[in-house]
Amino acid sequence: MLRFDHVIEHAHALYGSVTLTYDQRSRARQKIELDSGETAGLFLPRGRVLRPGQKIAADGGEVIEVRAAAEAVSTIYVDDPLLLARACYHLGNRHVALQIETGCVRYQRDHVLDQLAAGLGLAVEHEQAPFEPEAGAYDSTGHSHGHVHHDHEH
Repeated sequence: MLRFDHVIEHAHALYGSVTLTYDQRSRARQKIELDSGETAGLFLPRGRVLRPGQKIAADGGEVIEVRAAAEAVSTIYVDDPLLLARACYHLGNRHVALQIETGCVRYQRDHVLDQLAAGLGLAVEHEQAPFEPEAGAYDSTGHSHGHVHHDHEH
């Protein structure tokens, strides 16, 4: 079984890819299944969150790219920046991870948080989408992700 144990910046060729949920990308040690179906082990330093597009390597030189899996999320679309800020404040006050984009905020689906948002007068949409929350203020690994793209108007 391949053992992936370090993040690298660049790779000339990829052995494959792995698609993981946010929770899986947050765990340092686990058994993973590559997108090819092959089983491998992940043994990274604790405290690191893998970001989509990052490359991880095995001692044998095999390199895979990390992809974000679609998962059950709640998304609040709002045009009013003040209302979006209020939603982020109240949700963040619950110490949950939030993906904040222009015009929306997303979190892992939770009916209690959905009720909180509804109490603020916000409409919550349940979706299957990649979840890429903000990195913590003290996260030294940085955070970069694409913008949320929608196939409908809000």
